[in-house]
Amino acid sequence: MVRFLARRLGLGVGILVVLSVIMYAMLDLAMDPLDDLRTSTALNKEAAIDARIHALHLDQPWFNRYLLWLRQFVTGDLGTAWRTQESVNRLLGGAIFTTIQLVLAATLIAIALGVLVGIISALRQYTAFDYAITFVSFVLYSLPVFWVAVLLKQFLAIGVNDFLNSPSINWFLVALVSVVAGLFWAGALGGGLKRGLIIFAAAAGVTFGTSAFVLGSGWLQQPSLGVVGVGVLGIAIALAVTAIFAGMSNRRALYSALTTAVVGIVSYIAIQWLFYYVPMNWGWLFALLLVAVGVGVLVGWLFGGPDRAVSMRGAAVTALLMAALTFVDRVMQGWQQYFDHPSIKGRPIATIGAGTPGFEGDFWLQQLDRFTHLLLPTIALVLISFASYTRYQRGSMLEVLGQDYIRTARAKGLSERIVVVRHALRNALLPLASVVPVDVITLIGGAVITETIFGWSGMGRLFVVSLRQSEVDPVMAYVMITGALAIVANLVADYLYALLDPRIQVAA
Repeated sequence: MVRFLARRLGLGVGILVVLSVIMYAMLDLAMDPLDDLRTSTALNKEAAIDARIHALHLDQPWFNRYLLWLRQFVTGDLGTAWRTQESVNRLLGGAIFTTIQLVLAATLIAIALGVLVGIISALRQYTAFDYAITFVSFVLYSLPVFWVAVLLKQFLAIGVNDFLNSPSINWFLVALVSVVAGLFWAGALGGGLKRGLIIFAAAAGVTFGTSAFVLGSGWLQQPSLGVVGVGVLGIAIALAVTAIFAGMSNRRALYSALTTAVVGIVSYIAIQWLFYYVPMNWGWLFALLLVAVGVGVLVGWLFGGPDRAVSMRGAAVTALLMAALTFVDRVMQGWQQYFDHPSIKGRPIATIGAGTPGFEGDFWLQQLDRFTHLLLPTIALVLISFASYTRYQRGSMLEVLGQDYIRTARAKGLSERIVVVRHALRNALLPLASVVPVDVITLIGGAVITETIFGWSGMGRLFVVSLRQSEVDPVMAYVMITGALAIVANLVADYLYALLDPRIQVAA
């Protein structure tokens, strides 16, 4: 493995060197740092041109300038944006953090939804549900992101902000959403006509009732889960996790998850005191998250059973999701204060920027402000990425379900849950193992349109602005970082293949 890693890293360094030479040569041909001075009417025009030529070493061949840049780069100095005299290291530090914020949540949500819907679509092949998902996926995949962004700004930002200030319920829209939800769950869960009608009626009724309560009770104006909401959702999570990972017949796994949920409910009550009296930061939250997962693992271990690892895994996932619910609830508790803040002016759903200019507040209000700015661009990226992940997962799952070992597993009398989760899913994830890492790097380096539309000063926007202003150092830093990340992504994909399929040898 060490030899493999050394060989791949050496090859990656060689690729980056070749990439840097080619890109620097192309930028030298494409850029003209003197363009603004050539058209200037200033009296000191010639002196200004000479000064810039001397400052940027334009009187030397491009390869000499490349060697100067390379000498700085290998020492960790990424250069200077000469128009503003700002360090590229500082510019990229903020840009990378901004882009990662934008991409991380969108990627995780898109993968989770895409894999889940893709699996269900494959299991319901050639049904109305499968055809509907296929149609929606192709429509979403073909939509231009700038058009989606404009629609989100108009209907989700402006429309929701107007509703919060002057509530007026559109019952036709609520009924339409309820019908769509009923159709989705009826198709996803499958079964005969009678079962489908029962599921449709139940899902549509629950959706309509929930929507009517949220819109009509003023919950949107003062959102909160509270101990009741966290408790109900926690129990539901425990049941769902058990059904997926162990099956409801595994009583020890079920009791482990439910006990973890109860511990989470009790902890929710106790931890409110900690949130109130202790100044929070991400270090504290990460430590609390580790404690929560550790408690879940311990509960699963104590219940044990013939398959102790299953109980421990289910309890750990339940603890993780309960911790997320507690965090979300605490952030939501500051909604009214955030809504009334002078910088927000009663319009909390942001349409531009990564944060509200001049906004001041405690840790929780800062997270709420970050969330409201992340909402629209995250949805835009999720809608586009979700479509591709759904298609990948559906195709891969259908291929795996047709294999001989799946037919053998079913012939042995194994339940459909075990066949799908334990035998088919792991192999069906293999194609995504090579797609997801590269997609993440592509989003980090190429979310140019999204960042521009929503006013996020990320890496993509920095690249475009620097290219327009003929600043070589920021562009080269962007190219080298995205190139290095692409190499790392391919290396991660190789290891994910080996992790998902033990037959694959990483050192081969």
